[in-house]
Amino acid sequence: MAIYLNSAFPEHARRAQELAFIDGVTTNPSLLAETGRPGLDVLAELLETFDGHVFYQVTGSTVEQRLDQAWEAHEMRPDKVVIKIPATTENMTLAHRLTDAGIEICVTAVSAPAQAYIAAQINAQFVAPYVNRLTRQMGDGLGVVRDIRRIVEGTPTEILAASLKTVDEAMAALLSGAHHITVALDLILAMGDHELSQLAIDEFNRAANVARG
Repeated sequence: MAIYLNSAFPEHARRAQELAFIDGVTTNPSLLAETGRPGLDVLAELLETFDGHVFYQVTGSTVEQRLDQAWEAHEMRPDKVVIKIPATTENMTLAHRLTDAGIEICVTAVSAPAQAYIAAQINAQFVAPYVNRLTRQMGDGLGVVRDIRRIVEGTPTEILAASLKTVDEAMAALLSGAHHITVALDLILAMGDHELSQLAIDEFNRAANVARG
């Protein structure tokens, strides 16, 4: 069960590295566009900044273009790059070619258990459902996570829940069966704090101050 940082900003990756409990960094084309830099340049910096895995999504208009992009990203750091492949039938064939070559794959934008089933058949390491988006579009993103967990149970494929907007939603995704979550830096920082914990800490500090008297 791992926490991933969902960001393409190297400064966020540096902070995640400092936290020491973050397993990797997930990016997507929208996040990379926010940096205003070429995607592979950002990927290279993230790989230098963060010790764990970095996820990179291919976007070519043809299968062969996406294949070339996947190899180009993979070869930057074969031990660290995970290639994200959007969930379509055509892309499942592409993903199979990559997993057969030993490249780690995340099938992303998974919206139905059937897609997760195929991803498991081709030995994808991860499937990524967009929980909040699915809730807005279909009514029950967490229900999709529960169904996917039943499909992939007993296979090497694991659920990386994405599109999580609150700490409660992130925890609900885990309780619904996600193996891992990827969230923005502000949510990661918020997960370790709670007002009742702070209240207890304040009480302990007051007691300690009285004892020192």
